[in-house]
Amino acid sequence: MTNHYYSEKQESALALKQIHAVLRGKRFSFFTGGGVFSKDKVDFGSSVLANFMQVGKKDKVLDLGCGIGVIGCVAATLTEGNILLVDVNARAVQLAKKNTVHVKQAQVVQGNSFEKCIGKAFDVILLNPPQSAGKKLCFQMIEDAKNYLSPKGSLQIVARHNKGGGVLSEHMKEVFGNVETLCKKGGYRVYKSVLKA
Repeated sequence: MTNHYYSEKQESALALKQIHAVLRGKRFSFFTGGGVFSKDKVDFGSSVLANFMQVGKKDKVLDLGCGIGVIGCVAATLTEGNILLVDVNARAVQLAKKNTVHVKQAQVVQGNSFEKCIGKAFDVILLNPPQSAGKKLCFQMIEDAKNYLSPKGSLQIVARHNKGGGVLSEHMKEVFGNVETLCKKGGYRVYKSVLKA
């Protein structure tokens, strides 16, 4: 069986290394390795989400499917609120913990989708959806997000518009009754839906 970055356990060699990226005008360094999403660089979709996500200075944030923790680390420069990073991939969680060791308000946990968020409410949920895992899972994540948002909280996702992103944005509109596009860049878009109070 082939392991995917959204598999719980990884069998490939870790081969730990560091990558660098400039996001929102700041230089970041991240530990990465084999068996995680976009192991050689910060993927374009995540960089677009990092640069255009809307996070207020007191917002509680969920970085869902956090990978090595790129979005959570950038969000920590925008808010003083708590940030929860969740991923199903044990290795990604290990790396995200390493990458957030200096981020005092960040907590990293291993979990499948929202299972570790029971009883919690967030002002912002950030997601680079695992489209290669299938539309059904992505739709479910959008639907479930509604249960973990504070009133007027937002779900913000990044996707390639012509490679399934358009369908995801339509589903966000069905679920939340609204959707807006925060940016268009290199075929990617960041979509935002707000939970009406």
